[in-house]
Amino acid sequence: MKHEKLGQVPTLGFLLNPVAGMGGAVGLKGTDGTATLKEALRRGAKPVSPKRGYEFLSKLASHGKHFALLVPPGPMGGDIAEGAGLDYQSVGRVGPRTTGRDTIRISSLMKKRNVKLIVFCGGDGTARDVFKGVDSEMPVLGVPAGVKVYSSVFAINPNAAVEIAIQFLERTLPTRQGELLDIDEKKYRDNQLSVQLLGNLTTPDSGVLMQNMKMPTKAFEGEELEAIAEYVKEETQPKIIYVLGPGTTVQRIGETLGVKKNVLGVDVVRGDGTVLGNDVDEAALLKIVIPGQTKIIVSPIGGQGFLFGRGNQQISPKVLRKIGLENLIIVASRTKLTSLVPRRLLVDTGDSELDDQLRDYRRVITGYMEEMIVKVE
Repeated sequence: MKHEKLGQVPTLGFLLNPVAGMGGAVGLKGTDGTATLKEALRRGAKPVSPKRGYEFLSKLASHGKHFALLVPPGPMGGDIAEGAGLDYQSVGRVGPRTTGRDTIRISSLMKKRNVKLIVFCGGDGTARDVFKGVDSEMPVLGVPAGVKVYSSVFAINPNAAVEIAIQFLERTLPTRQGELLDIDEKKYRDNQLSVQLLGNLTTPDSGVLMQNMKMPTKAFEGEELEAIAEYVKEETQPKIIYVLGPGTTVQRIGETLGVKKNVLGVDVVRGDGTVLGNDVDEAALLKIVIPGQTKIIVSPIGGQGFLFGRGNQQISPKVLRKIGLENLIIVASRTKLTSLVPRRLLVDTGDSELDDQLRDYRRVITGYMEEMIVKVE
């Protein structure tokens, strides 16, 4: 393996949180903490971030740009850098089981080695640990791979992260301050959303290739949500199964159907009000849903516009394919849609073929017998 001498060319640092995102499909809403990771594994969780990291590095390799790469060994980057065919230098030491302390230590070492940009693969918890390692001085960029990805230091998907990194290394992008958000996972699992602004990280300013931070539902949207819920209730069919995604908008719909909706989870109800599942995971959904007899009701994340791939990984590509994209019902207040900049909806399921099928102009219910057509990208 050839190792490029650092300092002769721009240096990119890359690190991976191997367990990021594993709690999503199994309904745990995160993997912070050893006990949660053990529970995720017990439920059959599969690694998410190595695939996302490999997608980033392999696409980076195909660009053929001249830069040096600095990565931690083994599961935090070295393994997938080898698989992507990239030359690199190692930094630090890690064991077979990594923790947030490894991310803090490795990112601090990368800062001392004067890398131009640190790219990390994970979620908000990983971003928090990188922040502890470098503070707000070092430019960083997130490849989204976590369950909760609310911060504005992430690219919208791995391919976008490649474009951003290349442009930044070529000195064609300025930087901006990105908000670092994280939530209390224990409260999150207890159906309480407690989001905190932990600080700011320097990140490339690449416009539409970066995601915005999550914004909460505003109190004055209540009448809009009531109108949406009433209209959806009138349109429901007694024998049809409805998969209700997370969020305040869909929670209001659940209430009109007589369901005690889990605001942060995925619930399933028949149109006649029969509850088929509360806070279900991917495996349960695959058992419950019936092709041709099921619809999905989902609302985009406020401020970000993500329909799938952020906070609702239980509604996986397998689930979406089984139900059929023609059975997708999108709901959002007009206030939420008009506050999106740019006005678009996003998908990042981890399945590029499915994402391409979802990308289209789609109907969004915004009130009682009111709709908007919005582009999904």
